[in-house]
Amino acid sequence: MVLRHTVVAALTAVGLVATFAAPAEAASRPTGCTVPVIGAVCAPPTAVLDGKQLLRTKFAALAGEKTSRTALNNLLAAARTDLTAGPWSVTAKKQVPPSGDKHDYLSLAPYWWPTTPPTAENPWGCPFVQRDGQRNPIVDEITDHAYRGRAFAAIYRLALAWYYTGDARYAERAALDLRTWFLDAATKMNPNMNFAQGIPCKVDGRGIGIIEFAYTLSQVVDATAILATGAPGWTKTDQAGMAGWYTQFLDWLRTSKNGTDEAKAQNNHGSFYDMLTAALALGTGQRDLAAAIVRDAGPQRIAPQIQAGGLQPQETSRTRSWHYSTFNLVALTRLAQIGKHVGVDLWHYTAPSGATLFAAVDFLIPAATQGPSVWPYPELDFRPYAALDVLHAAADAGDRAAWAALPRVPVQPGGDLYPVRPAAEQLDDISTS
Repeated sequence: MVLRHTVVAALTAVGLVATFAAPAEAASRPTGCTVPVIGAVCAPPTAVLDGKQLLRTKFAALAGEKTSRTALNNLLAAARTDLTAGPWSVTAKKQVPPSGDKHDYLSLAPYWWPTTPPTAENPWGCPFVQRDGQRNPIVDEITDHAYRGRAFAAIYRLALAWYYTGDARYAERAALDLRTWFLDAATKMNPNMNFAQGIPCKVDGRGIGIIEFAYTLSQVVDATAILATGAPGWTKTDQAGMAGWYTQFLDWLRTSKNGTDEAKAQNNHGSFYDMLTAALALGTGQRDLAAAIVRDAGPQRIAPQIQAGGLQPQETSRTRSWHYSTFNLVALTRLAQIGKHVGVDLWHYTAPSGATLFAAVDFLIPAATQGPSVWPYPELDFRPYAALDVLHAAADAGDRAAWAALPRVPVQPGGDLYPVRPAAEQLDDISTS
């Protein structure tokens, strides 16, 4: 009864979007908007997520609304394990990048394999050849990729857990993870991916490796925006440091050879490049740049990638066609959400062929609801729930077919988290398979 009374009072006081001054003892924090018991009561200025929707969901969960409460319980079950995991760092790897600096991110191309047994003269077994969709286990001997995945996911969950509960433990752990990966001199990552997805005896790094940060770095951008609403343990200096890192990394993405190579990609790589650069632009206050990236994605991404009926030919030609068809839409639906923040409607862009983002999502509905028997394209491991988040996103944007299909799509392990982090994720993670 006391909690419900507090919720009602807070709703009345803030009108769902009001801002409160941070308490005096937290003057070093970013501008906050917190009240006792409930915690943050303002909409965070997120790049992908809709901050106002987060705030509405927070109060719905506090009031006991079933869908929000169930999703929050699932989120907190994962976030509790994050309290004692990590922190992670690029400097923990045994290998040294070609630069000689362990602060540089390092990874190998996952689908490339040696052609001969390793010898003293040829320790890698070169030359390497590509086997699409078949992951070479040697790539996991370099820990940066795996540690990045764990760190960024934990940071995102912890920030959300703090926002929804006001429990300082979540914010303080997120702050530790962020400082370790991005800010502390001894452990931070340099803001480049010069040595991502290299191929032994062939190339030190490739633009294609930027996909390893895909949507997950944009989640970190949202996490820091959430913490900046007044999280304990997160300071103005921390926030400024992250803004500086984002700015440097965005500059690298837009000017380096690897970055400009990735920008030219005509499949999911190009989509994720645009989504990531737009998120970083918006997260660093460059709204005009973010809007231009989203606006250009209509003719430059949707038009060449999607057919009128919704087929994505570059993705269905892969050995993991279902995975990559949903994966590309993770990028494009998140990009559409960024567009909403800057006044660009990517959902309703129509290509000269008649192709739309809605059509690409709806194309997935039969297989998502009926299974692989109605998906006539190659797929090594069909997981129907991979389409769940993009269907959620389309439904939120007004797609009635997607909305009607949602109850018939299987839910991913760990439960449907979309209600508390309403943006698409790659639910069928193949990074370790």
